[in-house]
Amino acid sequence: MKKLESSLTNMVLVLTLVAVIMGGILAFVNHLTEGPINEQKAKALADGIKTVMVSDNITVADPVEVKQDIDGKEAIFTIYQVKDAQGQDLGAAVESTTGGFGGDLKVLVGFDPEGKILGYTLLEHAETPGLGAKADKWFQKGEKGDIIGKDPKEPLVVSKDGGQVDAITASTITSRAFLKAVNNAYNAYKVTPAATADAESGATKQVNDNEEKVEE
Repeated sequence: MKKLESSLTNMVLVLTLVAVIMGGILAFVNHLTEGPINEQKAKALADGIKTVMVSDNITVADPVEVKQDIDGKEAIFTIYQVKDAQGQDLGAAVESTTGGFGGDLKVLVGFDPEGKILGYTLLEHAETPGLGAKADKWFQKGEKGDIIGKDPKEPLVVSKDGGQVDAITASTITSRAFLKAVNNAYNAYKVTPAATADAESGATKQVNDNEEKVEE
């Protein structure tokens, strides 16, 4: 076999051939792993919804996307309406993303029909291990920054900024980003038709109750 002459043209051809072969191999590997990765993400999301809604026996409606203007940029929130086994409305789980200290911070927050926080879980984050990464536990029920049961109608704010929530030690930026994600999730949830219907139903019930009291 004749040896290729060492020239710029031949070098470019060889490098191009290698790049094409490597690209093909990477595409093939990506195709093989894409399915399992998507299945793993779907399972993590399904488990996350059960966690934040504090219930295992649930039915989840098709996701609804809500777009809102946040700080001059369009933000997209994914909302999963949830019912129990008897078809009773449990509220919704909302995906919300903000910029944390190390990168995007994606949170899944569960709200009851009145808008109170049932639970939350971190879906993605790039926060510092041992510091900002503590957000997955810090704001849970019984912990220092406990937000469970709170109603973000009044935005949740860290105590350092005059609010009512203790920030993660040495991670104020992450804490602010986390609470912003929760507040944004609440605002997105409250504009959905289901949440609006819940609010109207509650108002109607209150009026009826008042009427009954007057009649008595």
